[in-house]
Amino acid sequence: MTPQAFVDMSNLQARLAQLTPERLKGLRRGIEKESLRATAEGQLAMTPHPAALGSALTHPHITTDYSESQLELITGVHATPETCLEELMQVHQFTYRSLGEEMLWVSSMPCILPADENIPIGRYGASNVGRAKSVYRMGLAHRYGRRMQTISGIHYNWSLPGVGSEDYFALIRNFRRHAFLLLYLFGASPAVCSSFVAGRDHGLQELSPGTMYMPYGTSLRMGKLGYQSDAQASLAVSYNGLEGYAASLHEALTRPYPAYEAVGIMNPGGEYNQLATSLLQIENEFYGTIRPKRVIHPGERPLHALRERGVEYVEVRLLDLNPFVPIGITLQTVRFLDIFLMHCLLSDSPPDTPAEIAALGRNQHRTAAHGREPGLLLERDGQEVPLVQWGKELLSAFGEIAARLDDALGSSDYADALRAAQALMDQPDLLPSARVLAVMEKDYGNSFCDFTRAQAMQTKSKLLSLPFGAALAAQFAAQSEQSVRDQKAIEESDTMPFEIYRQQYTSPERLGLTRSAIAPSLASV
Repeated sequence: MTPQAFVDMSNLQARLAQLTPERLKGLRRGIEKESLRATAEGQLAMTPHPAALGSALTHPHITTDYSESQLELITGVHATPETCLEELMQVHQFTYRSLGEEMLWVSSMPCILPADENIPIGRYGASNVGRAKSVYRMGLAHRYGRRMQTISGIHYNWSLPGVGSEDYFALIRNFRRHAFLLLYLFGASPAVCSSFVAGRDHGLQELSPGTMYMPYGTSLRMGKLGYQSDAQASLAVSYNGLEGYAASLHEALTRPYPAYEAVGIMNPGGEYNQLATSLLQIENEFYGTIRPKRVIHPGERPLHALRERGVEYVEVRLLDLNPFVPIGITLQTVRFLDIFLMHCLLSDSPPDTPAEIAALGRNQHRTAAHGREPGLLLERDGQEVPLVQWGKELLSAFGEIAARLDDALGSSDYADALRAAQALMDQPDLLPSARVLAVMEKDYGNSFCDFTRAQAMQTKSKLLSLPFGAALAAQFAAQSEQSVRDQKAIEESDTMPFEIYRQQYTSPERLGLTRSAIAPSLASV
């Protein structure tokens, strides 16, 4: 260990010692999980959002992401991993009971897709906010294509009491430095359906007819084929503090971008192409592995909320769906995320630089495409270091954090989660990405679609067989019915022409002034 590493470890231990058990028990988390609806044959479902699931605009736990066919299941905020995943399981159970012959695709990479223009965009009703959500998605289609938006994942929202904006930005900088470890341990998308890359320059290898892959890939979702944007690559966003971060986003939200100006707000037929011609239409268009977030007021822009009241939590955005478990994520993964994020928060976090930001992007793409390759090297402080060596060093530093969390909660669960991760560093064949390829080869003729379809059908059968009490079913049904009434009330209360609404919502003044009366918000787009 270098002298600087000793200093960093000493600082971490000192900060960890200051955390009381009460503060550690105040750790909170929530999950948002995306999945495509697919037919029994493994093709994208072209049906509307199921009526039994209520309104995608206003339901608190069940909405859609980009596509009408892409469900997003949302938990509340939870004090323990167990209650968080219990609620996620219940939302899944209710959802599956409303799908009929369809199923949820259990891989992050999409099922068999139709032509790009035939992928249905989410629909949210006739209200201004509902129309704006659909127009935003049309803008994404023009900018990036619809296929890219059908990729699904899990977002993990995390907070600790007493943490301020600057500390959260320090966490974010360290998270970005060490995100390769999460891609390595939990990436589960080494292969894709050929329909996803049809007509694209993809750089993948053919595994079998209809399946493309990377032999040592971990998470193609987080690689060059995933949520990437040449336009956004021009954004030099620094995470050295709230002021600089906000200024970077403000410019991207207000600066016209020539290629998007050429698309225009409307087409000659009077239909909307996008919400704005700026580099970003709204804040959520900015892609990243992690975001600073806070709960916003009705009608408030997310950037304004951050500027006014600071960061409230972080949103981790790089997790693949695990196709081997019914709800896409395990308790051990959640506990490991808690340890990982706590380490990011407590470790020394020097300012980032443009050179480091570029190196981190290269590390991300290298891990996504080649992470399990023996001897793979990543960039660290201007030097090359083996991924496995760097990963083991981090895991070794996590031990005291796991012990403190276990002490506070009276368990050994965090130490167990850490030991499981350490075992994977020595047995890469047990990584989810390796298991996907192994099972595909053994049982499904190296077919990504056949493998995922079988896993999806097994998942559906398993979840439908679990007990789901009448009281719980009635509770979810009531939420769906209430969401429909809520959407209707929003639509009936609208008096402003949509174009005026769009202009006001996207105006630069909304990013820095106090909130207006426009409601509800677009923050959850």
